[in-house]
Amino acid sequence: MIQSAEIYQISNIFDIDIKVKYEVPKYQREYIWGKEQWENLFNDISDSDEGHFLGSIICINNGVDALGITPLEVIDGQQRLTTISLLFASIYNKLRNDERNDDDFITERNNLKHRLTQKKCENTPKLELCYQNNNFEDYNAILAEIGLYNLSDKPSNLGNKRIYKAYQYFNENLRDLEYHRVMEILYKINSALLVKIEVNSHSDAFVLFETLNNRGMPLSAIDIIKNKILSELDHRNVRSVDDAYDEWLKLVGNLPDHSIQERFLRQYYNAFRYKERIKVEKFHRATKRNLIKIYENLINQDSGFIFDELIEKSRAYNLFVEPDDNGSDSEYHRGLTDLLHIGAAPSYTFLLYLFAEHESNHELIEGSIKFLVKYFVRRNLTDFPRTRDLDTIFMGLITECERNRDDLTPSIISNYLTQSMRFSDINTFKEKLVGDIYDDNVAVTRFILCKIEEEHQTKEIHTDLWARGKNKKFVWTIEHIFPEGVNIPREWVDMVANGDENKANELHVAWVHKLGNLTMTGYNSNLSNFSFGEKRDRKNNKGDYIGYKNGLYLNKELANKGSWTTEKIKNRTGELIAEALELFKFDNERID
Repeated sequence: MIQSAEIYQISNIFDIDIKVKYEVPKYQREYIWGKEQWENLFNDISDSDEGHFLGSIICINNGVDALGITPLEVIDGQQRLTTISLLFASIYNKLRNDERNDDDFITERNNLKHRLTQKKCENTPKLELCYQNNNFEDYNAILAEIGLYNLSDKPSNLGNKRIYKAYQYFNENLRDLEYHRVMEILYKINSALLVKIEVNSHSDAFVLFETLNNRGMPLSAIDIIKNKILSELDHRNVRSVDDAYDEWLKLVGNLPDHSIQERFLRQYYNAFRYKERIKVEKFHRATKRNLIKIYENLINQDSGFIFDELIEKSRAYNLFVEPDDNGSDSEYHRGLTDLLHIGAAPSYTFLLYLFAEHESNHELIEGSIKFLVKYFVRRNLTDFPRTRDLDTIFMGLITECERNRDDLTPSIISNYLTQSMRFSDINTFKEKLVGDIYDDNVAVTRFILCKIEEEHQTKEIHTDLWARGKNKKFVWTIEHIFPEGVNIPREWVDMVANGDENKANELHVAWVHKLGNLTMTGYNSNLSNFSFGEKRDRKNNKGDYIGYKNGLYLNKELANKGSWTTEKIKNRTGELIAEALELFKFDNERID
């Protein structure tokens, strides 16, 4: 079944001399990785040492000509290969206009060129993507933009395609980096490891793929640290394994899954590293890469102390990941729930410190939580500061709090975080609100819509927009009024463009993801691509309105409209932006 399975460096996968082309079958889906995956790959490589493991790919070797280019059909791994090649393209873009002329630089730049394109084969990329939705054409346009491909016409709507946004994301991350740092990242990419599995047939490939994806989870960092600490407690007669394990179960109960447990261990160290008893020399910040080494040191130093610390601090951390309206955090419930919904996990480092060291200062904690909600709405939409900088920012904030420990106020915290290098100003936030907000960040878009709606709810008239169904998914989801799908229904073509399909497509690209074209519904699938009138007046089989007459404030205007045009989207966008700015602006900010 398996022809070969070998570990290769990325420099060997994208070898400059070997004639191999990775072909993604035409039937496969287009490039779908988003910001979270781009960010994880970039940060994991940047933060790692040489030889970071990137996973595996499965290919079928379709080569028949020993002297020609060998085609490897990619059955699993196209998203990873595409993203790596886009990162290569961004680095090449960074280097191509550099005026250095030393031999090492020229060699590296030329090597990079031929990791993307075949040597002595003009207009032949190393990677041939699927053709779904012009995916391969868009990829070639990126290569053309950096001078590695000849393309007569730039594809339409390229800037709105996910593959181009990934390329731009890496450009932004590399833009301000000095040359030596860029070359360091390039070296880490080239030395990263990938398992390439070659099989004989499609049936073998899919059997293998299913097998790999149905195996149990590998031993995690939290498992290794648990085993180490329980062993040390027993070895040093601090606590029996049985008693220690019973205590450890309390930590597991407070932190519901492995990813949260691992994040807690990182953030615990980062929150309290300023204390001599916790600080480990040479490790100024805990990362996924060094986490086990840090805790080996802490456990060897004083296993009983660090064990008790983790159990105790996990109780506080539980307040952040499972806020309870009737529990010990009830006075902070709304704010902590908002932080959870907006995705403010990087701030938990600071909150862990705040709840431990300033537990009795309720005004300070409450004020900080309210500020952090606004901070992360803005940060997550503008993507500034970068995710990789947030640990450092919040560790710096803890240092600032320690300097002012006896006179700490919410204003000291807000003043620190609103320095220009640590937050986006109100006008940058407004620019993002005006743009294709849904396409930029669905989660933030949903949060903003929910908070606008909640501002107009009362105890008598309340809808829980955060309720989840049996499948754990949100019951209430974002609804595109002008339908999101690329195949625009005839009724909508007539309404928005007087029957002109080309014009309707142009307007669709320009307006469909704007804030004013979005609302909330518990029946998204029931509205689908219906006409505006049908969406507005839709009822369920009980006769209840499930369309735009469902009673939500967000739909109040829509319930009385006879049509929906781009002019109305523009007006509603302005109205919702004004409400969002008022909700999430900081004190003394002025909007231009």
